[in-house]
Amino acid sequence: MNAIPPADPADPLAAFAALRTPEGAALLDELRDHDPARELATATRLRRTHPAALVSAALGQARLRQRAVAKFGAEDAYRMFFTPNGVEQATRTSVAVHRAGRFAELGVRSVADLCCGIGGDAIALARAGISVLAVDRDPLTARVARANAEALGLQDLVEVRCADVTEIDTAPYDAVFVDPARRGGRGRIFDPEAYSPPLSWATGAALKAPRAALKIAPGVPHEAIGPQAEAEWISDGGDVKEAVLWFGEGFTPGAFRATLLPSRTTLASDGPLPAPPVGPVGRYLYEPDGAVIRAHLVARIVEECDGRLVDETIAYVTSDVPYESDAVAAYEITDQLPFNMKKLKALLRERQVGVLTVKKRGSAVEPEELRRKMKLQGPHAATVFLTRVAGAPTMLVGQPVKRA
Repeated sequence: MNAIPPADPADPLAAFAALRTPEGAALLDELRDHDPARELATATRLRRTHPAALVSAALGQARLRQRAVAKFGAEDAYRMFFTPNGVEQATRTSVAVHRAGRFAELGVRSVADLCCGIGGDAIALARAGISVLAVDRDPLTARVARANAEALGLQDLVEVRCADVTEIDTAPYDAVFVDPARRGGRGRIFDPEAYSPPLSWATGAALKAPRAALKIAPGVPHEAIGPQAEAEWISDGGDVKEAVLWFGEGFTPGAFRATLLPSRTTLASDGPLPAPPVGPVGRYLYEPDGAVIRAHLVARIVEECDGRLVDETIAYVTSDVPYESDAVAAYEITDQLPFNMKKLKALLRERQVGVLTVKKRGSAVEPEELRRKMKLQGPHAATVFLTRVAGAPTMLVGQPVKRA
């Protein structure tokens, strides 16, 4: 029987290799439900029977798996492997499945996944029946991606290659997916040309393929999006997760799209929409999903609910008629006040409001500060919006509308 090589903490490749031995796998199974608060005691106990470096690597991987559950679900996360950057930058499974589905619906059978990271998108593509070349230039990341394909039984559909993505010939593939690194040594990168590889290179690679998707940060300026792309902003559970630029057959150049998961509700426009009307606050206030706002599609909500904006610079829509959609959170407004803390406090005391949800757009007031000053007491709940109405600082008080 061959001895297990010791895990060298200074060598991440050796540490990862040790995790994939029977002893490493058994340690990871044992640590699945461990309490991070008791990590020191756990490490001390395990080091009595296992090499210290292996215990350290296993504890680190166990922490990463626990963090990854939010993105990948427990069933996958506890079989997969991660790096710290991999967990941070990996695509959430629901978003990756949506993107893979769009490719599959267009008949795509093979994809070159450039900058594949730990393989989140490659996994979703393979599960959609698409064969994948997954490429990453970092040796450890590439090994982790390969291990994940194997752990999930997808190795026949996913080929992992450690290489510089700029040197990959993508001609044999039906489509290209590029996910440039958007974090550096100093944290998040906001300049698309500082991505690795730069947005301009990624766009060039996308334009050479029959079809392509390019993942970018959701805060990208619209002016940085070329006219050849269909731009899609995706939210999941109300949180904006990413933007994708789509190129090629089956996509509409210059179009904007917002997709809301898990319902897959979609709003779209073939181009920029005209500015919506502005008017007085009506009976209802609609708060558009962040993906709708990022995609500059608030005017579509205004049109559908026969409404108007409360202010030309604020993405709150108001209407006199009820409107139900996954694209908005709906509220019935009971009171409109000029910005005045004392008047709001008196109103909330009169209504016996003990629970207050504070939302704001166009206001510098911090929600926690306002709640503290209100000294809330009572059995009722309310929502207050700190915003501007026709340019004037305003407080709107109301209640969420219960959906049918």
